[in-house]
Amino acid sequence: MTQFRQDFIKQLRFNEKGLIPVIAQDWLDGAILMMAWMNETSLKETLKTGEVHYWSRSRNKLWRKGETSGNTQTLKGIRFDCDSDAIVISIKQIGSKACHTGARSCFYNDPEQNSINENKLDFLLPPADACSELFNIIQDRSINPKKQSYTNSLLNGGDNKILKKIGEEGSEFVMACKDKDKLSIANEAADLIFHIQVALSYNQVNWRDVLEVLAQRRKN
Repeated sequence: MTQFRQDFIKQLRFNEKGLIPVIAQDWLDGAILMMAWMNETSLKETLKTGEVHYWSRSRNKLWRKGETSGNTQTLKGIRFDCDSDAIVISIKQIGSKACHTGARSCFYNDPEQNSINENKLDFLLPPADACSELFNIIQDRSINPKKQSYTNSLLNGGDNKILKKIGEEGSEFVMACKDKDKLSIANEAADLIFHIQVALSYNQVNWRDVLEVLAQRRKN
């Protein structure tokens, strides 16, 4: 278990009720999962155990996330803002659902949408990094095909078509690098990543599996 320092707590500015707002963010894709409150006791318990504890204002008690639902949170990192009055924690969400409604994130209400289908809470995803969002769209295309979708034409073509495109895009990326054309390099890299993600989806490998490998490698 990672050991977290506690000496920074004295720098924090808790409000008049001894609380500080905390944003919980997915440690891999950066998605904002929830907002809650901590006091000094819950923060110290979180840092000591590595399991996220909040302070429940409604129940006026310490609250270990997931103690009843099983959707616990493991602390991966912690930062506080320039005014020392707000915290962002990087967490590994166990059970995938951070919201009490059953959604992955509490932040699923989109003002551009007229309504939320409560039966589809499991599929509501908060904004994350561009690659994760792209993979989610590819996954959706595999479940809900669309006519004239390029992604679906690749998935329908199977490994032969997908891997051929990866080979082509890889060569084009190499040539762009040889030409030292920064715009072309960026575009060809994007094409290559997209086609790799299609191959991952087709072979039922999740993009998060790739992110976890990368997270391990950045320690080296």
